Amino acid sequence: MKKIFFLLCCSFTLLFAGSSELNLAFTSLGIGILVIFILGYYLIAMEEKYHINKTKPALFVGTFSFIIIGVYLVVNNLDTQILEESVNHLILEIAQIVFFLIAAMTFIEALIERSVFETLKYKLVSRGYTYRKLFWLTGALAFFISPIADNLTTALILSTVLLTIDKNKKDFLIPGAINIVVAANAGGAWSPFGDITTLMVWTAKKADFLEFFALFPASFIGWIVTAYLLSLYVPNVKPNFAKEHLEEIKIKEGGKVFIILGLFTIALAVFVHSICDLPAMWGMIFGLSLLSLYIYFFNKERGKKDLNVFYYMTRIEMDTLLFFFGILSAVGALHFVGWLAYASNLYTILGPTSVNIGVGILSAIVDNVPVMSAVLKANPSMDHTQWLLVTLTAGIGGSLISFGSAAGVGVMGKMKGIYTFNAHLKYAWTILMGYIVSIVVWYIQFQMLNL
Repeated sequence: MKKIFFLLCCSFTLLFAGSSELNLAFTSLGIGILVIFILGYYLIAMEEKYHINKTKPALFVGTFSFIIIGVYLVVNNLDTQILEESVNHLILEIAQIVFFLIAAMTFIEALIERSVFETLKYKLVSRGYTYRKLFWLTGALAFFISPIADNLTTALILSTVLLTIDKNKKDFLIPGAINIVVAANAGGAWSPFGDITTLMVWTAKKADFLEFFALFPASFIGWIVTAYLLSLYVPNVKPNFAKEHLEEIKIKEGGKVFIILGLFTIALAVFVHSICDLPAMWGMIFGLSLLSLYIYFFNKERGKKDLNVFYYMTRIEMDTLLFFFGILSAVGALHFVGWLAYASNLYTILGPTSVNIGVGILSAIVDNVPVMSAVLKANPSMDHTQWLLVTLTAGIGGSLISFGSAAGVGVMGKMKGIYTFNAHLKYAWTILMGYIVSIVVWYIQFQMLNL
């Protein structure tokens, strides 16, 4: 298993990267950077085995690699100006993503505190639907919420709904959990806000905002195929719970305004990025300022300090943000020394469609964030339809394995002992069918019909 993983990592680093002003790949520096990356990524992938948060090796590899590069350039009397320019550009790329996520995650935490998602959960559970109907409802909600929120948050919230319905019925919980993961990833693939990979493609201006919506048919039909096959295993009977035993939950005061502000902030981010050529995070941070001002007047009007935007910010998973910083820096180091200069050749030899489909398979084994980062740095010559394909495959490919996406890992943690690697593997064929159908729909839509 370790040998297989090692070979996959080698393949990943050799195949997915971009050009470099210095070709240092086969020097002692380049080989050292590659070895550090592989060892670091092994620790990231084996997070559960070694009980080490993946952020720690990611940060170490990302920062240490550039320090080594700097020392090497100085010792060999090479121009460090190139390194400075490269790192400054990398910091700019990472900062745009991190600040965007800070604003988005703050809004999500605010909505959670105002019981917006708890209210949704109550309305689902209290309606007296059958297991199969609840299966479809939670999947549909995951598909349509994740484009606005993110796939991880969506999956965590809806997996909690499953446990609220029934904590023991595995023939409902396991297909339901898989359905939520697949739907959240598929829903996130057709929106710039649904997944970190789509956000990266959008901010890199590889596709316009509205172009992502063209992936809706492929994402939706692919999810429907998987959901239908999974639903055949879900019992069509009602759960044993009484509505009168459930405590009614309503959205807290101010929660509806939070929703409106959140939607306005998303629209503003699209406007400033698409029309004004400002980074999307500029609109998101402005929206965050509106949220903080609303909270100020909300508290002042009531003569108390019930709400605090900075409290919401403390609830953000900082380790997630630091992981992105570390892993994107690590890929940036591989790019700088020249390891990632081979992807463009691969795209030329095999063709972009074949390689982009392979990216989806790879993202199920290797986290889709570094995979997409490497593809972007490789910057192969592709039209918008191919960039949309790699967005689709990288986004939904992670569903093929339980730990292949943030949504899957999150649900595994939420439903320990129920939703496991082996449980997911049992139904993996249904996900593969959906993945294939999504690609077929993309091919018909973009290649055959030119839509």
